[in-house]
Amino acid sequence: MKSINRWIYGPTPEEKVKGWQTKLRQQERQLDREIRNLEVASSKSRIELKQLAKKNDVKSARILAKELVRANKQRDRLESSKARVKSVNMQLQHQLSMVKVTGAFQKSTEIMKTTNALVKLPQLSATMREMSMEMMKSGIMEEMMEETLDAVNDDEELEEEADAEVDKVLFELTDGKLGQAGAVGGALPENKEEEEESEEEIQRMRREMQELLNS
Repeated sequence: MKSINRWIYGPTPEEKVKGWQTKLRQQERQLDREIRNLEVASSKSRIELKQLAKKNDVKSARILAKELVRANKQRDRLESSKARVKSVNMQLQHQLSMVKVTGAFQKSTEIMKTTNALVKLPQLSATMREMSMEMMKSGIMEEMMEETLDAVNDDEELEEEADAEVDKVLFELTDGKLGQAGAVGGALPENKEEEEESEEEIQRMRREMQELLNS
Protein backbone atom coordinates (compact mmCIF):
# COMPACT_ATOMS: atom_id res chain seq x y z
CA MET A 1 0.00 0.00 0.00
CA LYS A 2 2.80 2.41 0.85
CA SER A 3 4.46 1.86 -2.54
CA ILE A 4 1.13 2.38 -4.30
CA ASN A 5 0.51 5.65 -2.45
CA ARG A 6 4.04 6.78 -3.28
CA TRP A 7 3.41 6.01 -6.96
CA ILE A 8 0.12 7.96 -6.94
CA TYR A 9 0.98 10.88 -4.66
CA GLY A 10 4.76 11.00 -4.96
CA PRO A 11 7.32 11.01 -2.12
CA THR A 12 6.10 11.80 1.39
CA PRO A 13 7.29 15.01 3.10
CA GLU A 14 9.65 12.87 5.18
CA GLU A 15 11.14 11.31 2.05
CA LYS A 16 11.52 14.71 0.37
CA VAL A 17 13.35 16.19 3.34
CA LYS A 18 15.59 13.14 3.65
CA GLY A 19 16.49 13.42 -0.05
CA TRP A 20 17.27 17.14 0.24
CA GLN A 21 19.37 16.59 3.35
CA THR A 22 21.36 13.87 1.58
CA LYS A 23 22.14 16.29 -1.25
CA LEU A 24 23.14 18.98 1.23
CA ARG A 25 25.53 16.64 3.03
CA GLN A 26 27.12 15.76 -0.31
CA GLN A 27 27.59 19.45 -1.07
CA GLU A 28 29.08 20.02 2.37
CA ARG A 29 31.64 17.25 1.80
CA GLN A 30 32.55 18.80 -1.55
CA LEU A 31 33.11 22.17 0.13
CA ASP A 32 35.27 20.50 2.79
CA ARG A 33 37.48 18.97 0.08
CA GLU A 34 37.91 22.28 -1.70
CA ILE A 35 38.70 24.08 1.56
CA ARG A 36 41.37 21.49 2.43
CA ASN A 37 42.91 21.77 -1.04
CA LEU A 38 43.09 25.54 -0.75
CA GLU A 39 44.67 25.30 2.70
CA VAL A 40 47.36 22.90 1.43
CA ALA A 41 48.12 25.13 -1.56
CA SER A 42 48.18 28.25 0.62
CA SER A 43 50.56 26.60 3.08
CA LYS A 44 53.01 25.82 0.26
CA SER A 45 52.69 29.37 -1.04
CA ARG A 46 53.52 30.85 2.38
CA ILE A 47 56.73 28.79 2.54
CA GLU A 48 57.70 29.85 -0.97
CA LEU A 49 56.89 33.47 -0.16
CA LYS A 50 59.36 33.50 2.73
CA GLN A 51 62.03 31.99 0.48
CA LEU A 52 61.42 34.72 -2.08
CA ALA A 53 61.76 37.31 0.67
CA LYS A 54 65.22 35.97 1.55
CA LYS A 55 66.22 36.40 -2.11
CA ASN A 56 64.61 39.86 -2.16
CA ASP A 57 62.64 38.76 -5.25
CA VAL A 58 59.91 41.36 -4.84
CA LYS A 59 58.39 40.86 -8.28
CA SER A 60 57.75 37.14 -7.85
CA ALA A 61 56.73 37.59 -4.22
CA ARG A 62 54.01 40.07 -5.13
CA ILE A 63 52.62 37.74 -7.81
CA LEU A 64 52.49 34.87 -5.34
CA ALA A 65 51.08 37.05 -2.54
CA LYS A 66 48.25 38.14 -4.80
CA GLU A 67 47.29 34.53 -5.51
CA LEU A 68 47.49 33.79 -1.80
CA VAL A 69 45.09 36.65 -1.02
CA ARG A 70 42.65 35.37 -3.62
CA ALA A 71 42.89 31.86 -2.17
CA ASN A 72 42.20 33.15 1.35
CA LYS A 73 39.13 35.05 0.18
CA GLN A 74 37.89 32.01 -1.72
CA ARG A 75 38.36 29.85 1.38
CA ASP A 76 36.37 32.36 3.46
CA ARG A 77 33.59 32.28 0.88
CA LEU A 78 33.54 28.47 0.93
CA GLU A 79 33.43 28.44 4.75
CA SER A 80 30.50 30.88 4.66
CA SER A 81 28.70 28.70 2.11
CA LYS A 82 29.31 25.63 4.26
CA ALA A 83 27.63 27.40 7.20
CA ARG A 84 24.66 28.25 4.96
CA VAL A 85 24.35 24.61 3.88
CA LYS A 86 24.19 23.58 7.53
CA SER A 87 21.56 26.27 8.13
CA VAL A 88 19.32 25.00 5.31
CA ASN A 89 19.69 21.46 6.67
CA MET A 90 18.54 22.57 10.12
CA GLN A 91 15.65 24.59 8.70
CA LEU A 92 14.46 21.57 6.70
CA GLN A 93 14.49 19.52 9.89
CA HIS A 94 12.27 22.18 11.44
CA GLN A 95 9.95 21.96 8.42
CA LEU A 96 9.63 18.25 9.01
CA SER A 97 8.56 18.90 12.60
CA MET A 98 5.93 21.37 11.37
CA VAL A 99 4.58 18.81 8.88
CA LYS A 100 3.82 16.48 11.77
CA VAL A 101 1.75 19.25 13.37
CA THR A 102 0.09 20.93 10.39
CA GLY A 103 0.27 18.17 7.78
CA ALA A 104 2.04 20.34 5.20
CA PHE A 105 5.22 22.31 4.55
CA GLN A 106 5.24 25.99 5.51
CA LYS A 107 6.63 28.82 3.38
CA SER A 108 10.04 29.86 4.67
CA THR A 109 11.60 33.20 3.78
CA GLU A 110 14.78 32.13 5.58
CA ILE A 111 15.22 28.99 3.48
CA MET A 112 14.58 30.97 0.31
CA LYS A 113 17.10 33.67 1.24
CA THR A 114 19.79 31.18 2.24
CA THR A 115 19.24 28.99 -0.82
CA ASN A 116 19.45 32.03 -3.11
CA ALA A 117 22.88 32.85 -1.65
CA LEU A 118 24.07 29.27 -2.26
CA VAL A 119 22.86 29.29 -5.86
CA LYS A 120 25.40 32.04 -6.58
CA LEU A 121 28.34 29.76 -5.72
CA PRO A 122 29.43 27.92 -8.90
CA GLN A 123 30.26 24.74 -6.98
CA LEU A 124 26.69 24.47 -5.63
CA SER A 125 24.69 26.22 -8.33
CA ALA A 126 23.29 23.20 -10.21
CA THR A 127 22.27 21.25 -7.10
CA MET A 128 20.75 24.26 -5.33
CA ARG A 129 18.77 25.27 -8.42
CA GLU A 130 17.33 21.76 -8.63
CA MET A 131 16.47 21.75 -4.92
CA SER A 132 14.93 25.22 -5.22
CA MET A 133 12.53 23.99 -7.90
CA GLU A 134 11.58 20.98 -5.80
CA MET A 135 10.99 23.14 -2.72
CA MET A 136 8.89 25.59 -4.73
CA LYS A 137 6.65 22.72 -5.87
CA SER A 138 6.38 21.55 -2.25
CA GLY A 139 5.28 25.00 -1.07
CA ILE A 140 8.36 25.85 1.01
CA MET A 141 9.58 28.60 -1.31
CA GLU A 142 8.03 31.08 -3.68
CA GLU A 143 9.22 31.35 -7.26
CA MET A 144 12.56 33.13 -7.42
CA MET A 145 13.18 36.00 -9.80
CA GLU A 146 15.66 35.22 -12.59
CA GLU A 147 17.98 38.03 -11.59
CA THR A 148 18.16 36.53 -8.11
CA LEU A 149 19.32 33.23 -9.56
CA ASP A 150 21.97 34.72 -11.81
CA ALA A 151 25.47 34.13 -10.47
CA VAL A 152 27.30 37.25 -9.44
CA ASN A 153 30.59 37.85 -11.18
CA ASP A 154 32.70 39.50 -8.51
CA ASP A 155 36.10 38.76 -10.04
CA GLU A 156 36.77 42.46 -10.60
CA GLU A 157 35.93 43.33 -7.01
CA LEU A 158 38.05 40.44 -5.76
CA GLU A 159 40.96 41.66 -7.88
CA GLU A 160 40.78 45.14 -6.34
CA GLU A 161 40.64 43.74 -2.81
CA ALA A 162 43.60 41.47 -3.55
CA ASP A 163 45.67 44.45 -4.72
CA ALA A 164 44.88 46.29 -1.49
CA GLU A 165 45.87 43.32 0.68
CA VAL A 166 49.10 42.28 -1.06
CA ASP A 167 51.39 44.59 0.92
CA LYS A 168 49.81 43.48 4.18
CA VAL A 169 50.29 39.79 3.36
CA LEU A 170 53.88 40.32 2.26
CA PHE A 171 54.70 42.25 5.43
CA GLU A 172 53.15 39.63 7.75
CA LEU A 173 54.51 36.50 6.05
CA THR A 174 58.04 37.81 5.51
CA ASP A 175 58.45 39.35 8.98
CA GLY A 176 58.45 42.84 7.54
CA LYS A 177 61.09 42.19 4.86
CA LEU A 178 58.62 42.85 2.04
CA GLY A 179 55.42 44.83 1.77
CA GLN A 180 56.73 48.04 3.26
CA ALA A 181 56.18 51.38 1.58
CA GLY A 182 58.48 51.79 -1.40
CA ALA A 183 59.42 48.11 -1.50
CA VAL A 184 57.86 47.52 -4.91
CA GLY A 185 61.04 48.39 -6.76
CA GLY A 186 63.22 46.04 -4.78
CA ALA A 187 66.11 44.18 -6.35
CA LEU A 188 65.74 40.86 -8.11
CA PRO A 189 68.11 37.92 -7.57
CA GLU A 190 71.50 38.49 -9.06
CA ASN A 191 71.97 34.84 -10.02
CA LYS A 192 70.30 34.28 -13.39
CA GLU A 193 69.75 30.55 -12.84
CA GLU A 194 68.11 31.19 -9.48
CA GLU A 195 65.89 33.78 -11.07
CA GLU A 196 64.74 31.40 -13.82
CA GLU A 197 64.13 28.55 -11.39
CA SER A 198 62.20 30.87 -9.10
CA GLU A 199 60.08 32.12 -12.00
CA GLU A 200 59.25 28.58 -13.12
CA GLU A 201 58.29 27.57 -9.59
CA ILE A 202 56.10 30.66 -9.17
CA GLN A 203 54.33 29.99 -12.45
CA ARG A 204 53.71 26.37 -11.47
CA MET A 205 52.28 27.31 -8.07
CA ARG A 206 50.24 30.07 -9.64
CA ARG A 207 48.70 27.60 -12.11
CA GLU A 208 47.85 25.19 -9.29
CA MET A 209 46.23 27.99 -7.27
CA GLN A 210 44.27 29.21 -10.27
CA GLU A 211 42.96 25.69 -10.93
CA LEU A 212 41.71 25.53 -7.34
CA LEU A 213 40.13 28.97 -7.50
CA ASN A 214 38.39 28.20 -10.79
CA SER A 215 37.22 24.72 -9.86
